[in-house]
Parts: sequence; structure tokens; C-alpha cells
Amino acid sequence: MGASEIKAGLERVAASETCFHGRHIDPQIMAGLNSPDGWHLADYESRGGYQALRKILQEGMTPEQVIAEVKASGLRGRGGAGFPTGLKWSFMPRQFPGQKYLVCNSDEGEPGTFKDRDILRYNPHVVIEGMTIAAYAMGISVGYNYIHGEIWDVYERFSAALEEARAAGLLGDRILGTDFSFQLHAFHGYGAYICGEETALLESLEGKKGQPRFKPPFPASFGLYGKPTTINNTETFAAVPWIIRNGGPAYLEVGRPNNGGTKIFSISGDVARPGNYEIPMGTPFAKLLDLAGGMRDGKKLKMVIPGGSSMPVLPAEIMMNTDMDYDSIAKAGSMLGSGAVIVMDETRCAVKSLLRLSYFYFEESCGQCTPCREGTGWLYRIVHRIEHGEGRPEDLDELDRVAENIQGRTICALGDAAAMPVRGFLKHYRDEFAHHIEHKSCLVPKYV
Repeated sequence: MGASEIKAGLERVAASETCFHGRHIDPQIMAGLNSPDGWHLADYESRGGYQALRKILQEGMTPEQVIAEVKASGLRGRGGAGFPTGLKWSFMPRQFPGQKYLVCNSDEGEPGTFKDRDILRYNPHVVIEGMTIAAYAMGISVGYNYIHGEIWDVYERFSAALEEARAAGLLGDRILGTDFSFQLHAFHGYGAYICGEETALLESLEGKKGQPRFKPPFPASFGLYGKPTTINNTETFAAVPWIIRNGGPAYLEVGRPNNGGTKIFSISGDVARPGNYEIPMGTPFAKLLDLAGGMRDGKKLKMVIPGGSSMPVLPAEIMMNTDMDYDSIAKAGSMLGSGAVIVMDETRCAVKSLLRLSYFYFEESCGQCTPCREGTGWLYRIVHRIEHGEGRPEDLDELDRVAENIQGRTICALGDAAAMPVRGFLKHYRDEFAHHIEHKSCLVPKYV
């Protein structure tokens, strides 16, 4: 999908009558898209940019007050786990005598996910401001934004925005003439999916092979270079300036209890208008599908992966009655994850779809722990032979058994990411797998 298509999708949402509780909601993170130079500092400030930082530093908000506002907002981590952001910030030991670090995880490499790169491409200063506020709240003086290795243009754009902020006195030493200093650097990653896992990211930042660490200890106590470190996703930091300007309760009111604010959903697959859509948390999936132009070529909706390729698939009848928030998706049997919504129509074969996903996780396993190193290849090979007419009746139980023995038994969550799609497809589309095995052909009708 090209950048122009994604931007077009964002502009449609910016111009749409997105309503919640009967009132219009303007995009909070993907603002300013109608300006060709909307990423520059001047444009960002014209939209209220850096007002939150000025409010904190010039009106004397304490770090404790900043964290309290973030807690009140109900903001949950937008990278996939959904952990309460304010609570995570409170874990940072403020009185630690040595260096502490702040890290933004922009290593966006999961299939179907493409929101963070567009935040950095079209509105980079909102991330810079959000990270600076976070650094103030936790008493941190040095930060890094780890940017995925395959999006060099985004790295360059973010680096240019950093220079603008430094030149304006909004970043660096004695920000806005105060005693607060924060040095923020862009770091270009290497394209490995595993570096999206926070401790593998830290290993990579330190110049080592990107492999996950055992936890505990957790990054808040032993992170980058062995020092206390807080790591949040790009979209999480981008939500912070609005929260400080308008107050935590106002942000929570936009969404739902325990699911505050807006969320950017990257919708792709068999829809008429794929792209990024920023909508209030709790918006019905049917509304999101409508914003994306509905199903492409008049086909029927068959299944949806609601939160990125690592999440369990859900059939159309469940998704069309589900809202887009953490709790609703979990109740439906999947996870919101990163908000990457992969839509598949009636022509898509469940076996072939799972084969592609299983191959990805097999290829991206770092190989550090046995269940993932051996199990991901095992899953891929079983699905491959089923798809190619060589499946055996016992393969279905074997798939489930292998997935069960991977899930929850690995150092990081990549093992779970490989296992959950398998178990989801088997749960809802076992008949297609059985048909492949019995008839050596696909159950899905062949469309011209």
C-alpha cells in the first residue's frame, strides 16, 4: 500500500462526521493532513502544538500531576499490550541517582500494521512533545525513538523534526528557559520483527543482536544499559499532548471506561478504501468498515483479524456485532493488539491465509528458545502440507497440540503470536482444514 493511499484514508477520516455520544470528534493524532507541510513545526504549533509542554513548564505542573492526568485519561498502551500508561510511568523510580532512559518503540513490523510510520511521517512533533512530557513526568533526561529499519524516509522525517524542535528551544538543554533538559535521538533499526519486543529492542539499541531478555528484571528497573527505562509505543506518546491540554477526564469521555480516547486503526485487505482511520475507542466495527468504503467489489465479509496478524481471527457474524475497544474485542475472543484490522472476503481460504501467517512467524523467530525455534517451523510445515494436498487426519489435533505447547512457554510473546492465529483458525474454520485433508482441494469456491 502506497503512502498516498494511506494519506487519502486519513484525510477521509479527518473530513468525516465521526461522532460519539452524539457529538463530532476531531482527529487528535492525525491532525493537519490537509496541509502539504503539516509535519513542520510552524504547522504543528498553529494546531496547538507544544501548548501542553508550555502549560507544564510555565504553569508549574508537577511531575506527579502530569502522571495523575495520564492515569485519569484511561490511556492504554497502543503498541498491543494495552497496559495502562500512567501506571507504567509511575513504576519509574524518580529518585534513582543515575541516568534513566525513555524509549519510543516505532519498530512497526507486524503484517497489517502501518499506523506508527504515518504518525511520524505526517505529525512527528506530536511524538516529540509527548516524549518530552513523559520525560519530565519521570525525571528522565535522555530518550531514543527506535524506528523500523525498512522505513528510512520516516527516519529522515523524524530526524528533521527533531532539529526543528531543538532550534526552537523545545528540546535539548534548558527547554523553554527552564531547568528541565531532555536530549532525544532517532535510532534507525535493522528491520527485524523481533525488535518490536521491548527487551529485544533494548538489546539492539545497545548494539547487540536483537534477542529478548528474560523478565524479571523488567525495564523499569533494568533497561537500556542496565538503567531504569520506560518504553511506550509511538501512538501512546502521540496521545499525551491532547490529554495534558484538555485534561485526562476529557480524554476518557471520548472513549469508554477503561478504553479512553481515540485509536488509529490500520484497515487493509478486501475493503474499498484501505488506510489509517482515527476513531473513538468503542466505535462499532460496522462503522469502521463503512468508513473504509465497505467490502471491495461487492463481496461478502468472511473473517477479520482485528488487531494484527498475531491475533486470533474472528468470523464476520461476530465482528459485525463487536465494538473496537480492548474489552469488547477480548469478549469476542480475540485481542485489539496494535489495531491492524485485516479484512478478508468470501473468496479467501482459511488454510492458505494461515499458511502465509505461519511462514512469517517461522521466518521471524529469533531462535533463542526451543518452543518457538522448533515449534514455528513445525506449525508451518503442517499447514503447508495441508494446503498442498498432503494433509493427514491427525494433522488437525497435531496443529492444536503444537500451538498449545508453544503458547506461554517462550521468553517473549512471539511464540504466542505464532500460536494464537493457528488456534483461532482451527476454532472457527476447522471444516475448511478437514476438507483440504479429505478432498485434497479447497472448500472455498473459485471466483473468476
